[in-house]
Amino acid sequence: MIFALILLAAYGIDRMIGDPRNLPHPVIGMGKAITVVERIIRRFVSRPRSLRTAGILLPLTVAGGAWVLTSILLWLLSLVSPWLMWAAEAWLISTTIASKGLKDAGMAVYTELSKGDLPAARRAVGMIVGRDTTQLDSPEIVRGTVETVAENIVDAVTSPLFYALFGGAPLAMAYRAVNTLDSMVGYKNDKYRDLGWASARLDDVANLIPARITALLLVLCSRLLRYDWVRSLRTIRRDARLHPSPNSGYPESAVAGALGIRLGGENVYHGVSSFRAYMGDPTRPLEPEDIIRTSRMMLLCSSVFVGLCAAIAWIGFGG
Repeated sequence: MIFALILLAAYGIDRMIGDPRNLPHPVIGMGKAITVVERIIRRFVSRPRSLRTAGILLPLTVAGGAWVLTSILLWLLSLVSPWLMWAAEAWLISTTIASKGLKDAGMAVYTELSKGDLPAARRAVGMIVGRDTTQLDSPEIVRGTVETVAENIVDAVTSPLFYALFGGAPLAMAYRAVNTLDSMVGYKNDKYRDLGWASARLDDVANLIPARITALLLVLCSRLLRYDWVRSLRTIRRDARLHPSPNSGYPESAVAGALGIRLGGENVYHGVSSFRAYMGDPTRPLEPEDIIRTSRMMLLCSSVFVGLCAAIAWIGFGG
């Protein structure tokens, strides 16, 4: 029962305050640790084959270190007071979740679009996507925002809660370390193709089950919100596997089908055009309100999932 309340408290903390800038955040520490380990590896290793082998050290060191340090911290706090340990665990798990930040980022784009300020909207969406945004029109800005919010339901909410359920704050922090590694070194470019392959692969594996659970929950949420849940399910079955990521296509196709919109298409990265497979059917043009609809689906999906996790913890599993 206590751990169920910890999960609910962690989600409540994130929904209420998100990630205040004046409080220390573990992800910042993870980023610094990744940079330090990368420098050490590159100082002693330069050959591609050796870098691929050394790349395994990144997730082992950073994610393993996050698990160990969090476990030690909670153990030390338990010696002082179990209440202090429970409060710390709730806060630590909350730092691995970003439902409020995800909603706020999407709404920042919507606000500028609703005012008709395209340059400001381009800057806002540029904060949350990796593609070039300087030439995007309103529908493309909406597409980038919807894709980001939908995709990050997994990374920012369901995956950390999934691992918190089965391993508490230590495993949730280890997952967040894996996800941070992927965002920093999991690129298929000349710099990280060899060093970052293990981190990228581990992130794919870690999100495999949560992504598919998320897709099913989004179908349920589309039914509750009176969107097209039948088309959402059909679109998942048809389009999810077309995405270059083994996981991102599931939430994106679920949202696209539910809203009757088409995601994917041409993106430009550093001046180079890249086509991403289409998700969904263009039954109508993309509009700024699709950002609000996607945020509603994200928040409802998050709430349903944390409720399920709490129920599982309550009856004695997980934790």
